[in-house]
Amino acid sequence: MVAIAQTPRLTSGQWTSGAASDWYARQPWIIGANYTQSNTVNQIEMWQPETFDGERVDLELGWAESLGINTIRVFLHELLWEHDSGALKSRMEKLLKIADKHKMKVIFVLFDSFGDPYPELGHQRQPKPGVRDSLWVQSPGAKGLIDPKQVENALNYAEEVVLAFNVDKRVLAWDVWNQPDNLNEASYPQSELPNKKEVVRALLPKVFQYARAGEPTQPLTSGLWKGDWSSTATLSPVEKIQIELSDFISFQNYDGPQEFEKRVKWLQAFNRPVVCTGFLARDRGSSIDAILPIAVKYDVGALVGDLVQGKTQKWLPWDSWQNPYLGREPSVWSQDLFGTTGGLYNKKEADVIHQMIANAPKALTTKPKKH
Repeated sequence: MVAIAQTPRLTSGQWTSGAASDWYARQPWIIGANYTQSNTVNQIEMWQPETFDGERVDLELGWAESLGINTIRVFLHELLWEHDSGALKSRMEKLLKIADKHKMKVIFVLFDSFGDPYPELGHQRQPKPGVRDSLWVQSPGAKGLIDPKQVENALNYAEEVVLAFNVDKRVLAWDVWNQPDNLNEASYPQSELPNKKEVVRALLPKVFQYARAGEPTQPLTSGLWKGDWSSTATLSPVEKIQIELSDFISFQNYDGPQEFEKRVKWLQAFNRPVVCTGFLARDRGSSIDAILPIAVKYDVGALVGDLVQGKTQKWLPWDSWQNPYLGREPSVWSQDLFGTTGGLYNKKEADVIHQMIANAPKALTTKPKKH
């Protein structure tokens, strides 16, 4: 039986800062990972019936539990819901059950502007050798952003999927749109809509509106990921929407500790809880030992960009799009904590994670097991 979460007070849809702070105070220090089943190339392949593998998920989340990880962030896709909402809901329930077994909560991501602008259901190709995220797909895709019927379907999906799990305490939060203004200049510059920013700017508030129509007892967010966040005046139009409509503030940053700390200070000035939903790029100075002490210092939740080495190839640096890693290995893995068979990439990182959990300002409900 699923426990029922408390409903917070609302002000114009967005939670009050006090309600958001109360929610955050009830959580342990959030330490987690973005998660894609390692033998799948993207979110569509992960969730399709032929390739969703509960046993693999159970195995990989068991590895994560050994580190004390208590949160995973998982991407959905509206095409899967439109094709067979009941089947996707069933697999989401299965993932939630597995996560709960491993003492983890889930942040579901509804939409994503990163990746290939032309997603398709069905068989997914093999990844490009030596290139990270070579088959990740956007949600909605380019056609889905401009076709009125597809936009309507996407908005209905946002409401319906939230409604289906709106009182489920295993769901920590809903991330309504990942990197909404990402134009993918390094990977798909010729394939993007020329007016994508304007289209997304108009659609993002509606996504928040429809997600709230699902009456979630969990908070909503959409994360900032680039730009100057030092004041309201310096925010881009999309960033202003994200700040004004998110219940807690989330962000991603893959730079070194000085930049990370600067951005944390910027965001805490908005007087809401702050969670980093993506860090770890060892080749850029964003490492476990450099970032987590800052996250603990400021009581900021922190999720690594990926958990297990796999077909998304996130251990490769972002420059692999320009210079694929063929016949050579990067000097250091960019992301991933575990190899495909469960070995830790760097055992010292596990020690740091355990130490940070012990030093976190909140009492933790999970007791990590040694790996």
